[in-house]
Amino acid sequence: MEMAKELISQYGYISIFCLLALGIVGLPIPDEILMTFVGYLASNNVLHYEGAVIASFCGAMSGMVFSYFLGRKIGKPLLNNYGKWIGLTPTRLLKVEGWFHKYGPWTIVFGYFIPGFRHVTCYLSGMSGMGVRKYLLFAGSGALCWCLIFITIGYYIGEI
Repeated sequence: MEMAKELISQYGYISIFCLLALGIVGLPIPDEILMTFVGYLASNNVLHYEGAVIASFCGAMSGMVFSYFLGRKIGKPLLNNYGKWIGLTPTRLLKVEGWFHKYGPWTIVFGYFIPGFRHVTCYLSGMSGMGVRKYLLFAGSGALCWCLIFITIGYYIGEI
């Protein structure tokens, strides 16, 4: 986390964008803590609140779109070949896909608030064949709410 703080302090919005994009794809970056810190910096006038929200949203969406297309292109073949090593048999995979077809869009929105789960929903969306427009609508809604909530929390913590 110290490295992330240094990057944001030195490079500002571009580092927020890159850290979130990489974090959503799956690198172990504590996204919630990062967003709260960004809000804190906005409250101390190091960053602009609106700029921080825009950079965060764009970074999160970039990572989510990349993960979606990764799931769409290599998700099923990869899980069919190697899923047994993590306990995902073809039967379980079909069950997960059925569940995702039923609840998938809302899983994307609400799953965004569950660390670790938000990464999987992106891949599953692509794997299940969800339409791009539908995915972007629900993923964008979840990402915007998530960014606003955590940046605002950090902003008000900084004002205390």
